[in-house]
Amino acid sequence: MQVLQDAGAFTVPDGAPIHYREHLRVLDLSLGTYCIPVDGKDGQLPHTEDEVYVVVRGRGRLLADSGDTAVGPGSVVFVPAGEAHRFTDVTEDLAVLVVFGPAEHTRA
Repeated sequence: MQVLQDAGAFTVPDGAPIHYREHLRVLDLSLGTYCIPVDGKDGQLPHTEDEVYVVVRGRGRLLADSGDTAVGPGSVVFVPAGEAHRFTDVTEDLAVLVVFGPAEHTRA
């Protein structure tokens, strides 16, 4: 067992538009916290791994090729590998747990 104490905490270094911190990496998955401050710009590209987003705090929208949805604390969204997506309209500092399966950047 491993306790991930800082997982889900909102942290953005001074001057950074967004911040991602990985907390766990094993062969079949990785987990990190993705933070976007109010009015932050999410420029992520599609990933080669499936993702599950769990919103811990904040509010915004998640736009994807397959649709868009408002997100807030407790929202859980699955994005399949290869689907373009990004967070927009962040109205409250957003902290999102991100689970990649398999671990991020492990598929070609």
